[in-house]
Amino acid sequence: MWLATVFLSFNAFAQDGQKDLDTPYVPTPQVVVDRMLELAQVKAGETVIDLGSGDGRIMIEAASKYGARGFGVEIDPRLVQRSNEAAARAGVAGRVKFLQQDLFKTDFHEANVLTLYLLPDVNLALRPKILAELKPGARVVSHDYGMGDWRPDAQETVSAPDKTVGVRKESQVYLWTVPARVEGEWTLELAADGKTRRMRLSLKQRYQFLSGSVGVPGGKAVPLSDGKVHGNELQLALPAGVAGQEPVRLTGRVTGNSAGGTAGTANRSDGTWSARRGYSSR
Repeated sequence: MWLATVFLSFNAFAQDGQKDLDTPYVPTPQVVVDRMLELAQVKAGETVIDLGSGDGRIMIEAASKYGARGFGVEIDPRLVQRSNEAAARAGVAGRVKFLQQDLFKTDFHEANVLTLYLLPDVNLALRPKILAELKPGARVVSHDYGMGDWRPDAQETVSAPDKTVGVRKESQVYLWTVPARVEGEWTLELAADGKTRRMRLSLKQRYQFLSGSVGVPGGKAVPLSDGKVHGNELQLALPAGVAGQEPVRLTGRVTGNSAGGTAGTANRSDGTWSARRGYSSR
């Protein structure tokens, strides 16, 4: 992947109407390309979208080595042509293409993996679009620059002797997994110890981290702890006293407006739980 020089109009993302983002043109070392795709765990048949695709090396590698498909987005028409020619030489033109278009006008909905090497301001401007359009569980991998207060799930330092910018010949690689949207009110049913308890679950969400409260009908709401959502996989801890004398850990999966999985304490793990969006005491 390359950082192409781009002049992007994105009225929806800038309050002042139109804003230019200038990203210099720098190649990603091949060792970093390899690690980005490894960290993203690209699988055969998945769709990869590469933003600022330059000479096409990330998309071509994703297709030829991992069996993925998808496209690269690049503002420089010469690089777009060069990339499409390289894909044809590599025998992956049927699965990979390169487009000259605005990053902010690119549809991300079908991507399983989004790769980028863009400046921090561009990453931050793209962040709302990424979270809105990518499916839960989609992976985002970035070379050198983060996503502000969206903490990465993984971050690695990669030795890059042939890096052409900076004094230190190394790169940072960041990985995020897009979380399901679970904030709001839920009706939680917990089946454990031969009893079924109905509770009100109120969740607040900050990217992959969850907080909130839980309470039985007519009872006092108690703060939750240790909540997290990784793609569609969810985990929560119910405090002691809510569903027995011990804390209860919920693990499971979110599917649209419902969720469910297993429940357990430090001594037992044979309970189950289910939840549906919206609260009802009946």
